[in-house]
Amino acid sequence: MVNKMDEDIINNLNEELESVIEQGYSFLEDAEIAEKFEELKTDAELLIRKHPLKSVLIGAAAGYILARLFKSS
Repeated sequence: MVNKMDEDIINNLNEELESVIEQGYSFLEDAEIAEKFEELKTDAELLIRKHPLKSVLIGAAAGYILARLFKSS
C-alpha cells in the first residue's frame, strides 16, 4: 500500500520528469532553429558569391533606405 510520503515522492519525481522532457523538447526546437539559420546563412553566402555586384548594389540600396528612414525619425 502506498502511503502519503510515497505519493509525494512519486508526484515530485513525475514533476521533475515532466520538466526534463520539456527541456528536451526546447533543446530540440533550438537545434532545429539553429540548423535552419545555418542553412539560410549558407544559401546567402552562395548567392553573394554567385552575384557579387548585385549583392553590393542591394546592400547599398538597403543601407541608403535605412539611413533615410532613421534620419527622418
